[in-house]
Amino acid sequence: MSESGKAPIAVALSSASVYPLSVHDAFAVAQDLSFDGVEVMVTNNPISQDPHALKQLSAQYGQEVVSIHAPTLLLTQQVWGKAWNKIEQSCLMAREVGCDVVVVHPPFRWQNDYAEEFFEGVMDAQERHGVKIAVENMYPWRVRGREILMYLPHWNPIGRGYPHVTWDFSHSATAGMDSLDAIRELGSTLRHVHLTDGTGAGSKDEHLIPGEGNQRCVEALRHLADSTFDGVVVAEISTRKAKAVGEREEMLARTLAFAREHLAR
Repeated sequence: MSESGKAPIAVALSSASVYPLSVHDAFAVAQDLSFDGVEVMVTNNPISQDPHALKQLSAQYGQEVVSIHAPTLLLTQQVWGKAWNKIEQSCLMAREVGCDVVVVHPPFRWQNDYAEEFFEGVMDAQERHGVKIAVENMYPWRVRGREILMYLPHWNPIGRGYPHVTWDFSHSATAGMDSLDAIRELGSTLRHVHLTDGTGAGSKDEHLIPGEGNQRCVEALRHLADSTFDGVVVAEISTRKAKAVGEREEMLARTLAFAREHLAR
């Protein structure tokens, strides 16, 4: 506990941060670097879809599963079939591995009925499964300077009535938004944070180490530390370009140290 009596905000590792390594590697790295847990992104990797295997990894490495990221990305469209089944299976797995947060992206515009029923369906699934479905902010897609409608009802969850939101700093940069302002506006509906950074250059989703982009990461973390936020901050940086031995771990260690320093208010 801090002097204020508030428990420290946990800092977990997203399994996406070790890509192209495996979920097993994510748990091992999380233990080595002393993270507080792991967010599992469900992908084509069989282990990421297997709650029994995840519970074994959690016990083996002493790292709790803090959240399940549903397979709602373009690259995971074939995982767990239809859109609502992805939500159902993610909620069931969250309960089985002992966490209550499921991260989802807003629907793609071509998902028709799923997009039209998204809000009501999310509310229903939350109630039935006793989990918090935290809708993540995305960003507009641009081609030759023109914005293309890719998400419905919108890429920005602010003001859409969702009771739980995940805020991603890199997506914020790509959208040309300020994460500190967004977090303040979200207030108690902010359930989950993907800590990373971005410059927004070329409309790319960069997932940089915090402090390397234009998001006010320091101020945002300090704001969370001083607020009533009781969720988890998850490191979700890209380490795909890591080449040298230990380079990926060094990048993740820097991210963890950054988070711990500025959350320690």
